[in-house]
Amino acid sequence: MSGEGVRRERPTLSDVAERAGTSIPTVSKVLRGGTDVSPATRDRVMEAVRAVGYARAARATAGESDAPAMIDLVVNHVHGTWANGVLTGVESAATAANVDVVITVARDDGNWVSRLLRRPSHGAIVVLVDPAPAHFAALEAARIPVVLVTPMSEPSAPAMRVGVTNWDGGRTAAEHLLGLGHERFAVVGGDRAHLYSRARIDGFRSALEVQGGRPPVIVHGDWDRGSAAAAIAPVLAGPDRPTAVFACSDLMAMGVYDAARAAGLRVPEDLSVVGFDDVPEASWGSPPLTTVRQPITEMGEAAVRLLLSADAAADPAPAELPRVDLSTSLVVRASTRRVAG
Repeated sequence: MSGEGVRRERPTLSDVAERAGTSIPTVSKVLRGGTDVSPATRDRVMEAVRAVGYARAARATAGESDAPAMIDLVVNHVHGTWANGVLTGVESAATAANVDVVITVARDDGNWVSRLLRRPSHGAIVVLVDPAPAHFAALEAARIPVVLVTPMSEPSAPAMRVGVTNWDGGRTAAEHLLGLGHERFAVVGGDRAHLYSRARIDGFRSALEVQGGRPPVIVHGDWDRGSAAAAIAPVLAGPDRPTAVFACSDLMAMGVYDAARAAGLRVPEDLSVVGFDDVPEASWGSPPLTTVRQPITEMGEAAVRLLLSADAAADPAPAELPRVDLSTSLVVRASTRRVAG
């Protein structure tokens, strides 16, 4: 039979090399995380991997390999109690499963994927990092499963996810303030592009619409205390200022506290404030902050369980990848009160 029209069942390294305009050894080096490859060549190879759909043969799972089981925790920073909360959950669940954890900081050069490829990783938990399509393709080619924790934008490729009920959390914050008699509201959102910020704002707005309330004034503080204070200050100085503010993170709620004090307003006598996260600093505030709790440590634990179950699965590419959304809940403290009169 003629070989014309016969197609290989799966793409090869040769296909990747041809697409990337480089050699097979160079492609192999990139897929092993080699360091002696220029960033431009590395990016070109990773994009070629994505374009042709290359994947290695099935590798051993964590239970089958003789090497110590290891997973990667990829984060964009390691400071702050939110990141530490996720790390605590990941470490706890990994220890229970007798799995080691390596922390990888995703810097702007995008080279975190190469660092994963150099290690015998059985999976990656990616927190507050947006992998590019080529990153997903390189990890899939290496048969390294990925779990995204609170993805900032809609993933560019199918991925397992762990998050929280952000929309419900925003709605709960609004219903709490409406129940206290508030009618004039402001919201301090985070980065406009982030999915979870938009979901929290949308949930808050939806609750006001259901109750026939006035739309809130919305500003953005980019998850930063100082930026939040600067964004809300003109709103608090206006003639029709809000009596309640919902901040989409506890850190930004502290910025609202700062702006309120600068404007001569008392919390909660003149201004009720609700945050989101329930990091330890929320209870240390003056006054202690009413907030929407997201189970940060539990997200880390759930991500490890999801990752290890995917690593052990017989089917490496199920038709529908699992997604876990943990429930949020309102924690009422002293920063909110019923409207006077």
